[in-house]
Amino acid sequence: MVSTEIVEIELPKDSNVILGYSHFIKTVEDLNEIIATHAPQAKYAIAFSEASGVRLIRWEANDEELKERAIEAIQNLSAGHTFLIFLRNAFPIAILNQIKNCQEVGRIFAATANPLSVVIAKSERGNGVLGVIDGFSPLGIEDEENKNKRRKFLRDIGYKS
Repeated sequence: MVSTEIVEIELPKDSNVILGYSHFIKTVEDLNEIIATHAPQAKYAIAFSEASGVRLIRWEANDEELKERAIEAIQNLSAGHTFLIFLRNAFPIAILNQIKNCQEVGRIFAATANPLSVVIAKSERGNGVLGVIDGFSPLGIEDEENKNKRRKFLRDIGYKS
């Protein structure tokens, strides 16, 4: 018998989250190296849920608050081979391609600063991530004024020149 549940991820103040699926115990160390190399100014925590063997929550972090919150979030998901990264002082875009290219990473479900809901399938063996609800539904269509604001914002934060 399979049921579904929605688990809310509570993002720490001024943080982003990356949620993904990976298949191997060395994921935590590899993700740690990726963040430290490509976003050395970042404060972060990684939590990874093993799906076999001793089935521990593995973690790496350089920030105690983010570590505690990442471990709590991955416990709430309780889905094997799932990882979660909380990130401050950097945007996910700074590390996302490197994470996608990590040989153990099979999927990224979300990379966001928005409220995040995770749709979980629950079975007798455990939980699995079906998908995410990232933020809110659109309220309208962009006009020229909003288009100009978007373009300015991207240049103001250094992502476009």
